[in-house]
Amino acid sequence: MNELQIALALIGALAVMAVVIYNRLQERKIHRRTEASFARPERDVLLDEEPGGDALTRPDSGLFEPLSEDAHDADPGMFHGRDVQEPHFGDTEILLDAALSEAPSQPFAIAVEELPGSAAPVTQTRQPPAVAAYDDAIEFRLVLKNLDGMTAEAFEAAIMHAAALAKPVRWLALPLGSPVWEELSPHSGKRYLEVQAVMLLADRDGPAGKQDLAALCSLSEELAHSQGWQLRCDDLDEAVQRAASLDKFCADVDVQIGLNIVARGSAMLPIARMRREAEAAGMRLSATGAYQLLDNRGEVLFMLGNREPRAFSASNPHEPETKGVTLLFDVPRVPDGVKNFDAMVTLGRKLAHEAGGLLVDDNLRPLTDVGIEKIRAQLAQIYARMEARGIAAGSRLALRLFS
Repeated sequence: MNELQIALALIGALAVMAVVIYNRLQERKIHRRTEASFARPERDVLLDEEPGGDALTRPDSGLFEPLSEDAHDADPGMFHGRDVQEPHFGDTEILLDAALSEAPSQPFAIAVEELPGSAAPVTQTRQPPAVAAYDDAIEFRLVLKNLDGMTAEAFEAAIMHAAALAKPVRWLALPLGSPVWEELSPHSGKRYLEVQAVMLLADRDGPAGKQDLAALCSLSEELAHSQGWQLRCDDLDEAVQRAASLDKFCADVDVQIGLNIVARGSAMLPIARMRREAEAAGMRLSATGAYQLLDNRGEVLFMLGNREPRAFSASNPHEPETKGVTLLFDVPRVPDGVKNFDAMVTLGRKLAHEAGGLLVDDNLRPLTDVGIEKIRAQLAQIYARMEARGIAAGSRLALRLFS
């Protein structure tokens, strides 16, 4: 071999090594993301002796363990004090998702209408939708006003600092001469008659604290004082009480249901076959390596993930076998929940049948019609509580609270 051939061979070998190293790094990255998405919740809401617990230290959302026929009667107190065993396959922990990935944002719709005598439709000017108004059921508010108008640029620093607070803050703005509220953009060049900063009072991390509420007010006070604007804040003590009450309610209904399909004995389940069934049911593979069934808003109805600590891969549709998979249903985020739960059960049974596996609960007990009916009854109770509170499952309010 001459020197040129040797050099080309070395370059080729280095290129192959680089590709292998890159693929390994990508696999590890996807693995970490999937483990974060399919991590077991720390508690079961329906098994706690005191649902909701301390409102100021709410843990992660709970996983509702499906019941088998030998469970007690479906009484709300039947779960109290029951010990839940963490199932394992050998040294591999069964991983379940505790939080659904965010759905992709939807583009604005463009209105099109046909004009008489015209061969082609005319596209109308696209208008962004008005933002959701302040809701005192779930938010704390402060209001800034100035009859001469407030420049959008003046809010840039306040918006940046508010983004670092423990709870999300929305900035709603009413432009001078406009009846329509919009999301404030510090680079819009507009002037506003009124601006509202509203903070979410609770989410899955717990309630908003007085310190964060006061910090938002303090930011706005400094801005209003420097600009000569009017400012009004909601009462802090009353907001803290509302936050604690809202958090306790959320903790009581924050339930997730996992149905598992596992192999019989020492057998394995064919991943490729289950992926085909999931796709036939309308599920699509997400960036986290889990299959998701989405509604027409792009929100997750339920999802399917590998029980082993490796995600489904788009680049390897012919993956080998697995010991099991998990279907997950995030109760407060799903509208028409009993119907969609039934759809998940139907898919679970089909996956088990097609793959030659068993449909079981988290303690690896077979799920029967009796057990599934008890879950359905509990779901109906949870949804009734949410309706009574004015926060319907899967609604805009529920999606914000259980994010």
